[in-house]
Amino acid sequence: MVRFKNRYITIEIASPEVPERQPLNLKPSALYEAILAKIQQLHGDFGVAAVRTGFLTKYCNENTRIAIIRCRHGPHQFVTSSLPFITKLGQFEVTLQTHHVGATLKHSFIFIQRYHRNFLDSMWSNLHSDEDKKALEIAVTEFTRADVSMIKDNLM
Repeated sequence: MVRFKNRYITIEIASPEVPERQPLNLKPSALYEAILAKIQQLHGDFGVAAVRTGFLTKYCNENTRIAIIRCRHGPHQFVTSSLPFITKLGQFEVTLQTHHVGATLKHSFIFIQRYHRNFLDSMWSNLHSDEDKKALEIAVTEFTRADVSMIKDNLM
């Protein structure tokens, strides 16, 4: 048997049209199609043929606007070189930022946890009043393990 190596690309989707606190109504299939269309435009038929095998939008969170894309090792370079040029997903004007390229889905989720923890730390340091800090602490503690298991079940 031959082992196929995969790469998991963690990206952040930013849209100036939709406020940060509002979820971005984005389907994984729209992200998939936009990436393939841009690879076709930049790298042609060879790029699409190389990427299509094993290419999948594995995780797409509308609230945090983070997505994970799986592709094969080697053709992942076609994907990462095409991501900055994507400007439209569905009806939204967007910019995509690549944050992490990892070998396993587990390491991608570890990166996302670390990324959000750093974001919360920076939010905490910017808060001035005790009421705001208490409100943030309550909001974070309300995120329970049931929410995490629900996300994990959606991935499988």
